[in-house]
Amino acid sequence: MGQSVHVEQLRRVFKVPVRQPGLKESVKALFKREHKEVVAVDGVSFDLNPGEVVGFLGPNGAGKTTTLKMLSGLLYPDSGTVEVLGHVPYKREREFLKRMALVMGNRTSLTWDLPPLDSYLLLRTIYEIPHADFERRRDAYVELLELEELVTKPVRNLSLGERMKVELAAALLHRPDVIFLDEPTIGLDLTMQRRLRRFVLDYNKENGATVLLTSHYMADVVALAERVIVIHHGRILYDGDLSGLSTRFAGEKTITITAADMPEDLAGYGALVDRTADRATIRVANTDASAVAAKLLSTFDVSDVTIEDPPIEDVIERVFASGDDEA
Repeated sequence: MGQSVHVEQLRRVFKVPVRQPGLKESVKALFKREHKEVVAVDGVSFDLNPGEVVGFLGPNGAGKTTTLKMLSGLLYPDSGTVEVLGHVPYKREREFLKRMALVMGNRTSLTWDLPPLDSYLLLRTIYEIPHADFERRRDAYVELLELEELVTKPVRNLSLGERMKVELAAALLHRPDVIFLDEPTIGLDLTMQRRLRRFVLDYNKENGATVLLTSHYMADVVALAERVIVIHHGRILYDGDLSGLSTRFAGEKTITITAADMPEDLAGYGALVDRTADRATIRVANTDASAVAAKLLSTFDVSDVTIEDPPIEDVIERVFASGDDEA
């Protein structure tokens, strides 16, 4: 079985109008408009395997949403190759559209003035979903996402988080094989964020769907994805295991020890991060973590010791900083 998604040297450039402030410049722009080129995606390449859940990370303006729009066929690439389920997305072939879904946290695909249930019925007709399958999936999604009180209200009356839930249910009614999720937990409280993550994982396991997820909530990525792709300034900075990010970009670990006879000065062991009477946290290089921990255990009467990678948010921040340095 081949890849669900194949992307090679994908590139997209936008032409943006440029105008200086002031009346004179406004009049001038009416007759001669100047533009500048903004490279949104610059030579991006990656593959996604069937059933894989991958986090797609990057700061605002990094090129994440532009890439998702090209993968779903909403935008044409300027150059490069993109295939999803063996189809060229921008051709918008019927068979391709029936096997993929794009869910964007800040956009709605449902009819604004109608309740979601009416839009679900329309989707059943569009995707030619058998009636029994449609009712079974609809009822299951309504229960799992707690939509009972939402699906009968007009979409315009729903909050951002509520719209996000009914949008996700709508996107999965036709049981797509590839799902592109752009900020799926935006506007949700912590409890519902966890429920939605579990919902996506269960769907992935039951249907073997490929999921590409963008999110500014690192908890989403940690809970759902073992592999991450980091993009910055339109280029990929990292593609690999989530755990490998810390090894490549952090270069440090934290050691926390609890000991009754701990000295005041721990400068010889590492950089002090936090300290109480009998507990201390120090930061050391990855390569020195084991040796420092062994030295602490042999020197002091240690009752507890932990060695941890830095918080994933800190690691991602360093990845972005390295991208800025390259730029």
